[in-house]
Amino acid sequence: MATLQDIGVSAGINILSAFVFFIIFAILRLQPFNDRVYFSKWYLKGLRSSPARGGAFAQRFVNLDFRSYMRFLNWMPEALKMPEPELIDHAGLDSVVYLRIYWLGLKIFAPIAVLAWAVLVPVNWTNNTLEMAKQLRNVTSSDIDKLSVSNIPEYSMRFWTHIVMAYAFTIWTCYVLMKEYETIANMRLQFVASEARRPDQFTVLVRNVPPDADESVSELVEHFFLVNHPDHYLTHQVVCNANKLADLVKKKKKLQNWLDYYQLKYARKNSQRIMVKLGFLGLWGQKVDAIEHYIAEIDKISKEISKEREEVVNDPKSIMPAAFVSFKTRWAAAVCAQTQQTRNPTQWLTEWAPEPRDVFWSNLAIPYVSLTVRRLIMHVAFFFLTFFFIIPIAFVQSLATIEGIVKVAPFLKVIVEDKFMKSVIQGFLPGIALKIFLAFLPSILMVMSKFEGFTSISSLERRAAFRYYIFNLVNVFLASVITGAAFEQLNSFLNQSPNQIPKTIGVAIPMKATFFITYIMVDGWAGVAGEILMLKPLIMFHLKNAFLVKTEKDREEAMDPGSIGFNTGEPRIQLYFLLGLVYAPVTPMLLPFILVFFALAYIVYRHQVSFFFLPQLGGIGSKADS
Repeated sequence: MATLQDIGVSAGINILSAFVFFIIFAILRLQPFNDRVYFSKWYLKGLRSSPARGGAFAQRFVNLDFRSYMRFLNWMPEALKMPEPELIDHAGLDSVVYLRIYWLGLKIFAPIAVLAWAVLVPVNWTNNTLEMAKQLRNVTSSDIDKLSVSNIPEYSMRFWTHIVMAYAFTIWTCYVLMKEYETIANMRLQFVASEARRPDQFTVLVRNVPPDADESVSELVEHFFLVNHPDHYLTHQVVCNANKLADLVKKKKKLQNWLDYYQLKYARKNSQRIMVKLGFLGLWGQKVDAIEHYIAEIDKISKEISKEREEVVNDPKSIMPAAFVSFKTRWAAAVCAQTQQTRNPTQWLTEWAPEPRDVFWSNLAIPYVSLTVRRLIMHVAFFFLTFFFIIPIAFVQSLATIEGIVKVAPFLKVIVEDKFMKSVIQGFLPGIALKIFLAFLPSILMVMSKFEGFTSISSLERRAAFRYYIFNLVNVFLASVITGAAFEQLNSFLNQSPNQIPKTIGVAIPMKATFFITYIMVDGWAGVAGEILMLKPLIMFHLKNAFLVKTEKDREEAMDPGSIGFNTGEPRIQLYFLLGLVYAPVTPMLLPFILVFFALAYIVYRHQVSFFFLPQLGGIGSKADS
């Protein structure tokens, strides 16, 4: 069980780690050769250009202005200075709503923390219940647990303080949530009213179009909507299986890129023709003129594309039983998207059409029955994934006690006997171990969502986010609390009657706040600070720039900033809200650590949204409802 000293050591390690991450980031972002990584969004929007090519060779890659290094934390005020209306135009409404959730956490928990420390901490501290329990029932505790409700004796009138505070915290939280929801609703209305009209606002996705022997899918869709929506139907586009066509277009794009590269190279070499070999990787084979070769190849593949396009349009087998149907008004599209079209609920399924770049094309033609079976399979798979993950969670909780560590790895006994190492292990190791175990979970949940049959990338993210939160609730919260309490009070369980075990668990659960404090510091302090480095995009950009980039278009594609990971970020926020609201009345010690997380995350992600991430898909604040 972590003591106050262990928490202090862990806080020191994580604060130092966060500070080191910020220093490394400040140095990296000042270097000209990293400019396209840390300001990628500005490059893609045309708001920033490459540093000047003039000057010394070293200055093209390294910033030699030492005065700029003295202002290494300037990125923080830069991230905060952009007004919210301008940020909405720059990053999209969904990104701004996402940032407001962190600000909402500060508005909720700052007053709660002040009130809890002013009222509950003195009430909890001025008792000796845990000291007596340690002597009479072998209950394991530390000095930090004296700040929790576990230090209040049974049937004490002091519990009224906690009850009143619990109601006060709940009322305050509901009030702030209500005001925030009103604000976001108004923001969405203003955004939609001021935004230019988009085709997806007038379009509905229709799936499971029934086969008809007398009409093609296109004719059937047109006939159906002319009959059922005669005054509002505008046009439609059936979904085609154009995978082969897409491959040809991709191949042509690659050939065009090579042609641009050799034309640029030819222009630089002052009319000297460039020859290439046609063999493997250009190492052997017949020598040909590069420009003439790629012009001929592009002409050849263009003819193949035209032929394939005609086949896709004319071949009935390539037409999928799905279509995008457009209406004359948004109202008509809204009515169609939200109503059942026929008596058979498995046919003519309608929903709002995603915007074009948000469509997950692979899932458009999945039959209704298959969708139901897929979702049932994924529900069962998720249940077993959640259930069996309790095993590694129990292993992590065993690491939260020195006895558990020695039992798992006896050879570490000499090391853990050292006072400092003991503090590091108990205050740092459990949190980092849990974070490692959860590293691959988001990818697994996204694969499950794709198999389930959702038709847009944003809906895939919402489903994955929902499951991630349920997983956190069951495993990270409930399983950690129960298994952790069992491991810490194992000696007490073995030496008392069974009817006393529930009481012991009740005393132990508030004391599990120490584990969550260590997890918050690892994940919410050092983890959030580490995310600002954007190591994966940084490494991938330089690898692509070194080996794959041939033209300016290649360089733009190599930046690939992506967007905020809604499927991972939103469940983490919900977990911290859960921890804060659950532990506020029982262990107020946790609240300052959560406040640091929300403040730090708000600054870091505001910077990322301003300079790095692209706008969210479906960005009209719809993800706030999730």
